[in-house]
Amino acid sequence: MLDADFFRRWMAATAVSVDREADRLTALDSPIGDADHGSNLQRGFTAVAAALEKEPPGTPGAVLLLAARQLISTVGGASGPLYGTLLRRTGKALGDAAEVGREELAAALRAGVDAVMTLGGAAPGDKTMVDALLPAVEALGEGFAAARAAAEQGALATTPMQARKGRASYLGERSIGHQDPGATSSALLLAALAEAAGE
Repeated sequence: MLDADFFRRWMAATAVSVDREADRLTALDSPIGDADHGSNLQRGFTAVAAALEKEPPGTPGAVLLLAARQLISTVGGASGPLYGTLLRRTGKALGDAAEVGREELAAALRAGVDAVMTLGGAAPGDKTMVDALLPAVEALGEGFAAARAAAEQGALATTPMQARKGRASYLGERSIGHQDPGATSSALLLAALAEAAGE
């Protein structure tokens, strides 16, 4: 079973990973976005890690709700609301349970991804974070490592796509050939989940 400590480890591992990969995320964002995806997320997850350290919430849902609030208030651009929505909806779906199973987490994350799709109007194939998140959630039933692999494959698969949502969509065909930074950072989130689970 997964308790609040597990969820805090997940968020902490994400913060370390985003910090390490911030320059790469910004480099990916440069040709098709505002060249700030890495720095924005770095600021957000640094705030998340600090808030969780200061006052650790007692349930998995509360950990994600706190993380969501930090991201929404500190991350600029579209990333803050989208990642905030993902974690807030997932946290709400987990409710007040002190521990949750992997299947419950998968169902809650699915609710989070659905909320992201509603907020951003994105569908699979639009070259967004959804292209990494959706396959990962579907693979989570098989295990954390499977979810991580699915997210990484989903992020790589955005390279030949033409963006149909977000800032990159303004470029039309010129968005083809660039890996989507949002899908890439979503893959980092799932890799950190697998790391927290020891997979």
